[in-house]
Amino acid sequence: MTNSDPTRPAALPRTAVPAGIVDPVASARAELKAALAAIEIKGNVPRRVEAASQRGILKARVFARRNPLGAAVAVAGVAAVVGGLVWVIARAVSR
Repeated sequence: MTNSDPTRPAALPRTAVPAGIVDPVASARAELKAALAAIEIKGNVPRRVEAASQRGILKARVFARRNPLGAAVAVAGVAAVVGGLVWVIARAVSR
């Protein structure tokens, strides 16, 4: 995403340190803030899983709209695989 307004500075990501800080204390604070934001983003597994699942759902919906027959075949294939796994596990437990 680019900024089309040249008079407005581009927004920095939370994990970036702004350039041009001359005060060493302010620079250290900015670096610490960026490092903590990076740790939070990297370490927050539930948020990352949620984002990945939302991306997957979006991709599946786009695929289903573009190719309904392929989506139906994919659903049937996944159902067959899951059913086969359940059958194998049930058979192994029953023995």
